[in-house]
Amino acid sequence: MRPGALVYDKASGRYDIRFGLDEYYGGLHCGQCFEVFDGEQWRATRIEMNLHQKWYLVGIKTDVLDGLQVRDSRHR
Repeated sequence: MRPGALVYDKASGRYDIRFGLDEYYGGLHCGQCFEVFDGEQWRATRIEMNLHQKWYLVGIKTDVLDGLQVRDSRHR
């Protein structure tokens, strides 16, 4: 699994995974699963949006998603 960083795409209103300068996953959707590095280990999570239109990661306690190190099995 290839690591990348979560970035917010203002044009689409969605988060994306950035793998390089010009290489992106293609936009994340509610319920999409991946892993996030919590500083010690990789943890499985999924991205969701709450009733206030705010994105969050299930089981990950943080208010800042931008820049989190993540990996997805689509890019091996």
